Amino acid sequence: MIEQQFFQMVQKKGYFRHHRKVLLAISGGLDSMTLLDWLYKYREKLEIEIYLAHVNHGVREESDFEEEKLKKIAKKLGVSIFTSSFSGPFSEQKARDFRYAFFKKIMKEEQCTALVTAHHADDQAETIFMRILRGSRLFHISGIKEKQRFANGELIRPLLSFQKSDFPTIFHFEDWTNQENHYLRNRIRNDYFPILEKENPQLKKHLIELGIEISQMQDALVYLTKNIELTNVKEFQYQPYCVQSFLLQTYLKKFPDLQISKAQFSDILTILNKHSNYEQLLKADYELYKNYDYFEIRKISPQSDLKVDSILLKYNDIVEYGNYRFSFGKELHGTEIQEVFVSRETEIILRRRREQDKIFLNQHYKKLRRYFIDQKIPIDQRKNAVIIEQNGEILAIAGIVTCDLSKSQKNDIMYNKLYIQNLDR
Repeated sequence: MIEQQFFQMVQKKGYFRHHRKVLLAISGGLDSMTLLDWLYKYREKLEIEIYLAHVNHGVREESDFEEEKLKKIAKKLGVSIFTSSFSGPFSEQKARDFRYAFFKKIMKEEQCTALVTAHHADDQAETIFMRILRGSRLFHISGIKEKQRFANGELIRPLLSFQKSDFPTIFHFEDWTNQENHYLRNRIRNDYFPILEKENPQLKKHLIELGIEISQMQDALVYLTKNIELTNVKEFQYQPYCVQSFLLQTYLKKFPDLQISKAQFSDILTILNKHSNYEQLLKADYELYKNYDYFEIRKISPQSDLKVDSILLKYNDIVEYGNYRFSFGKELHGTEIQEVFVSRETEIILRRRREQDKIFLNQHYKKLRRYFIDQKIPIDQRKNAVIIEQNGEILAIAGIVTCDLSKSQKNDIMYNKLYIQNLDR
């Protein structure tokens, strides 16, 4: 029987080997009711405890009735069910985001380590075809993954090798909106596939096979490039363009909410091949950061903790500013303490960098901007630089350099020290 094939497949692939509490996303349609039936039947053999999560989208008059019916079914089975209602203007993307945020919340609250959805082979074929139509990169045409990281565990789709026609006729709700062609997926299912299957009845099968072949190719490339330190700029630049493209696509998978267009992707590749520091705002609160050694895509960090433009430091004062602790005249103990010779007679100013700043090095003044470029100081350090000024002269930059003016000399007023400790925040 088909459910025995399901059980054998689940056992062979070890979907629930490391999971005990399993959250099933249930809509009430034939696919999710079939998955509930099969998982419930084999729950003891699989050694899992089933929880249900249902989102009432409120787009049909029957939605409230179906929610109550699912609650009764859950109670009869002795299974916990959690429900939520979508509100606001409806769109497929907004509804999907709402559902998965709800699933994530329940997983954490109930300590479930697996979310299970009822996506099947027909969904897979539709997804691949839809991505081809939209011009998605090859990376995404592999389709829906059987398993992926999600919340505090995994998202598992155990029905991807089964077609909807394989499912037995059991109690379920029919969603009449699936027959409407407002959405691309419905048009593919209701119009495009029936026409194309007249040309090739195996269309869905071939689309799925295409997705599998692309996925296998990607796995092979991951294996062959596993020893490349992806974010190492020199190592990245050494690779041919085709490998760089693959490595960057692999790296971008870490940021599922960052949707990069093909034009932006090309721009990023160009930036990564330049021999300079770079910072580029992307989207969705992300930025590309590159220095001479490495690059990363990261969430835009909050402003530096230099909350004030400057601090006045008097003799015997100890203050924290930026990422450093400054002690005027009192020795600090620890590793890598920077010492700057200063005058005890004048207050010290700790401040941020200014556009026209100059520092006296090697017997002449040099613009701070040029010094940073020549020394290849990373952008982050430049932005968070703490300038140490006394008597209108820059004596040092915390953690970076001390100028010629700050040297211990006999018969000189500079006979005291400013101690600087990096707090490694």
